[in-house]
Amino acid sequence: MIEKVEGIVLNEKAYGETSKIINVITKQYGIIGIIAKGARTLKSEFRTTTAKLSYGYFNIIYKEGKLSTLMNVDIINPFKNIIKDIQKISYASFILELTEQVIKQTHKNIFDIMISSLEKINEGYDPLIILNIVELKYLDYLGVMPILDRCSVCGSTNNIITLSSDKGGYVCKNCHTNEKIISEKAIKLIRMFYYVDISKITKLEIGNVTKHEINEFLDMYYDTYTGLYLKSKSLLKNIEKV
Repeated sequence: MIEKVEGIVLNEKAYGETSKIINVITKQYGIIGIIAKGARTLKSEFRTTTAKLSYGYFNIIYKEGKLSTLMNVDIINPFKNIIKDIQKISYASFILELTEQVIKQTHKNIFDIMISSLEKINEGYDPLIILNIVELKYLDYLGVMPILDRCSVCGSTNNIITLSSDKGGYVCKNCHTNEKIISEKAIKLIRMFYYVDISKITKLEIGNVTKHEINEFLDMYYDTYTGLYLKSKSLLKNIEKV
């Protein structure tokens, strides 16, 4: 029986002389493996529709716990602006790899967050800001969300002056020790990141200093609390240095 599943290709590998196996993050089943027969031949319709970042409806013969078989793909969004830009590809790859790790740990559906973020990057919104919003939302699913509504030490809602990965979130003036002070704007924005619906973003203008304050905090927070190692992270950092 053929099933129609919404998904995006996470990665692909050769199988036999002409076929390939694609791992697809799906809305219905999480990550599944699918064999695309003949996909590596020049005339195959699967040649482009099964490449990494292909997002569409995959019509498959689904086999739970085994390789499913691909029948055809109806592309929803080819993400043309992402695949022709090395910086956008790097951010998209990071989001895919992060989503893969989070789904494995939580088994909760974060598909819509992932797709919305890729759509916004494809539309030209700042990929670092979009990534940081995704990272913050995923921390909630991982069960290690930082405290962003009061001081993480004493619980006070007054005189919040910085963020601390070691202390787990906001830090007020009275509890501050040697943490780096960050801007008031960064303190307010990171809380907004948690609540914003990515799909409804229409304007995103944040200064470089504020952006990097939030990104630095999230990098340190992930290193401290998640234990996730992402290969695409080092590539992303190298590209950002160029």
